[in-house]
Amino acid sequence: MKTAAVILSGGSGKRMGAGCPKQYMDLCGYPLIYYSIKAFQDSFIDEIVLVCAAGDEEMCRSNIVQRYGFKKIKSIVCGGAQRYHSVMCGVKAVSASADYIFIHDGARPFIDAAVLKRALNDVCEKKACVVGMPVKDTIKIASADGYVDQTPARTLVWQVQTPQVFAADLIRAAYAQLEEREAELLAKGIEITDDAMIVELLMNRKVYLTAGSYENIKITTPEDMEYARWMIEERRKKC
Repeated sequence: MKTAAVILSGGSGKRMGAGCPKQYMDLCGYPLIYYSIKAFQDSFIDEIVLVCAAGDEEMCRSNIVQRYGFKKIKSIVCGGAQRYHSVMCGVKAVSASADYIFIHDGARPFIDAAVLKRALNDVCEKKACVVGMPVKDTIKIASADGYVDQTPARTLVWQVQTPQVFAADLIRAAYAQLEEREAELLAKGIEITDDAMIVELLMNRKVYLTAGSYENIKITTPEDMEYARWMIEERRKKC
């Protein structure tokens, strides 16, 4: 069995309001993207494809891959206009021999070995799974005019994280379908928000929910970065 990871590092980070993309911002002595790559580097994953913004390939190779000795990164490819375009580029770059593909947002630095192992166990059995956690708050579905339309049972609502993990042949087929039908879906007003949605919609396959961690947050705003610094400092105190 061979496993591969596609790590996304191509966002612009507009909501961070910094002078550089958030994935390259310093987080306790390392660029933010370092932590996600390190988690996969230290895991059972056999190969990593890093997806970056166009023009950042050599910078990533010298300042991240070579500097920190990430031996499992086999390819650095540039992404596309939307997240799903970037994933598509990453999936195409994965070795043909891969059995399972993990797709992870590089702005989630706190992914850990336990979550990766649970995802591996689940994808081997279910062929498609996404990491997530049950929501803590009551969720309201709004109507178009701003009133509460529905209140779903909290036990049935999850916040989805990454990695999202699939049998390689399944996710490759799903993205091949998307490549053919993208214009059709967009014309219908369908917003493509994650990889699981593509598998659900185009492959008519159910996707299993794998327990993640409430610490597996996505860094989006300056407040998120401050919280991440605090988390890392607290972890270092315990070592």
